[in-house]
Amino acid sequence: MAVAPPHLVADPLGRPSLRRALIVANPISGHGQGQQAARDLQQALMAKGIGAELYLTQGRNDAFRRLRGLSTGLHDLVIAVGGDGTVREVVAGLVDPAIPIGILPLGTANVLAGEFDLPRDVHEAVEILARGKTAALDVALVNGFLSCFVTGVGIDGMAVQEVERHRNGPITKFAYVRAILRVLPGYRQPKLRVEIDGKLAADDVGLVLVSNARGYGGVFRLSRAAQLDDGLLEVYCLPHASRARLARAALTAATTELARACAVRQGRHIRISAAEPVPYQVDGEFRGTTPVEIELSPRQYRVVVP
Repeated sequence: MAVAPPHLVADPLGRPSLRRALIVANPISGHGQGQQAARDLQQALMAKGIGAELYLTQGRNDAFRRLRGLSTGLHDLVIAVGGDGTVREVVAGLVDPAIPIGILPLGTANVLAGEFDLPRDVHEAVEILARGKTAALDVALVNGFLSCFVTGVGIDGMAVQEVERHRNGPITKFAYVRAILRVLPGYRQPKLRVEIDGKLAADDVGLVLVSNARGYGGVFRLSRAAQLDDGLLEVYCLPHASRARLARAALTAATTELARACAVRQGRHIRISAAEPVPYQVDGEFRGTTPVEIELSPRQYRVVVP
């Protein structure tokens, strides 16, 4: 006999039944359409007999705080409406990893939505959410900060730092392009030391990406072989990251996959250091400078998928 996942109720035919969802939405996502999309989603769920509470975030880390204050047993599903930042905050704030996470992608990159082929259309999303099929998701802890997507050390971190310095409203893909153009004239490639699971992997690397996903930024592909639930993180090391080498690597990642342009390793614990501080970013958010300690979290989450 089929057994319903935690927080879902089995009907007489053995299918899980969704009772109540919490929608956590960034109202300014989707070029200001986040609030209306979330209300449409709420109404569509209720039309299917599913209770739906809506919470509109009011700034950075608000989704995290709302999830941390979530009472146990009140919701069967938490739905993130917004971009990757909203998704990351929902995952980080969810106390019980057995509660499935739904996603209505309205951001710039929508990394997880791309990984799981999730639709932006509200009515398509509701059908998927109501069916309740889930897939596992590994996450990492980066200096204690939860990461669902990618950590970048080097020019990647420099560009994100530049974006945040000049941020005025929602972030677009053009904001990252402009940031790269501002950073490049004064760019000096760093010398990064990379240790994986306690062993030296490289000691003269110009750019390091540590990821659990196949794609990056909604534009680049890291590796088709990467898996979200295999208990391993992919480590991409680009040596001699000159401007020309970075340009070639970006072109390769945009047209095929970054794995063809650099060394790729796997591990569960990664340490990245340098003689001088080097900026790093986590899931598109500037987090500081090296050293960086990245470890696979023992917690695995569930994402609702088609």
